[in-house]
Amino acid sequence: MPREQRVDLVAEMVANVLEVSVEVGATVAVGDEVALLESMKMEIPVVSEAAGTVAAIKVAPGDVVQEGDVLISLV
Repeated sequence: MPREQRVDLVAEMVANVLEVSVEVGATVAVGDEVALLESMKMEIPVVSEAAGTVAAIKVAPGDVVQEGDVLISLV
């Protein structure tokens, strides 16, 4: 039986989480915006790098994330 391929969407820099646009179980396509971060007074959209289903959301609005932190996992 094939194992599910997990794709983790990660923060590219230290930032504040402004918004999470998806819920667990949602289907996303490549390029869909899944979250919005803020760093140095700039808003940074987080877009999906793969199509899949949201398996886990590791952050919430108001959280501070570090570079490399997992934001959302897809399967």
